[in-house]
Amino acid sequence: MVFTPTREAALEKLDIFINESLSDYSTKRNYDYGPENRSNTSCLSPYISHGVLSESEIIKKALNKYSFSKVEKFIQEVLWRTYWKGWLERRPTVWTSYVNDFDSQISKYKNDETYNRVINSESNIECMNDWISELKETGYLHNHTRMIFASIWIFTLKLPWQLGAGLFLKYLFDGDPASNTLSWRWVGGIQTKGKHYIAQSWNIEKFTNGKYSNVELNESPECLVEEISHETIEPVMINADFKLFKDLIIFENTLYPELIDFINENFKQITVIMPESSNDYDRISENLLNFKVGLITNFLSKINKNILINKIKIQELQYFKDKNLCAIYPQIGKNLNDLYLKELNIGFLYKKLDIFSNKYCNRGYFGFKKNIKSILKAI
Repeated sequence: MVFTPTREAALEKLDIFINESLSDYSTKRNYDYGPENRSNTSCLSPYISHGVLSESEIIKKALNKYSFSKVEKFIQEVLWRTYWKGWLERRPTVWTSYVNDFDSQISKYKNDETYNRVINSESNIECMNDWISELKETGYLHNHTRMIFASIWIFTLKLPWQLGAGLFLKYLFDGDPASNTLSWRWVGGIQTKGKHYIAQSWNIEKFTNGKYSNVELNESPECLVEEISHETIEPVMINADFKLFKDLIIFENTLYPELIDFINENFKQITVIMPESSNDYDRISENLLNFKVGLITNFLSKINKNILINKIKIQELQYFKDKNLCAIYPQIGKNLNDLYLKELNIGFLYKKLDIFSNKYCNRGYFGFKKNIKSILKAI
């Protein structure tokens, strides 16, 4: 499986999926046929998570070919990421708690035998070894497999969920703070209190098409328990007046195609925060770093030549403290943390989808799902 870091490659994947596989998506999507055969899934998530493809253009293309009822499941899956982001915006301490817990857990487990055997594909569970290798080599895992992986990690291997979530963020091309953190919490039973996802041998055998059978698992675990509660806030998403700013800050996860004309028409310079691998909780693999840099390069190639492009590391934002800044809102996660840590005077520009859908993200996904048609009309 190859993810070419360009919008052109993303659009090609989208067209192929819609024309060849979307009609069977709802019945085949849960099967993991292995990295050599992903025809039953779109594999668009690495591009969506970086903004290279928008949810609205994907859904629009799907609805141009099929009725809403035919592709409703696909549309729901596309918008899960939107829901997770909105949910986390209302509970930012969930993210900061994860970061703090990861820091303490990695110090505790960095020399742990079980942890190191697992992350090096040396455990006694064949499917986990294969999935770890696939994750590192391709930057991708099937969504159903991620759920099974997380369940085995938490309940059979007895490893902290935060370390598993960190492993995914290190390698997954589509990893983002909201979807990743909240999905791991859901599997463990602390996202929806008392409801956890239990990996079962029969399920693994069925949905890997018989590749893995008789996997010895803990199939009757107790849910994890979270001892702290998280305050809910009401996000304020009001676009800054971009005409007051000379510079626009862009992150690797805000490479929205509609920004290109916007930048070309309204700015004389932009500043791009370049991703880097580090030893922090957000450290990323070389493959993921190269993918991000490739997407940025492709995005910048479409910017007018007379616009000044500054490429800086996040640490260099400290030199911008005396300036009024405008940035494309990067969502809760490391990028936003770094902006706030630098104590910058900054205004944000938000995606229309995020502004409109946020009011439906205050509770469970069922309530959000009921309003999908209203969301689609608005965007």
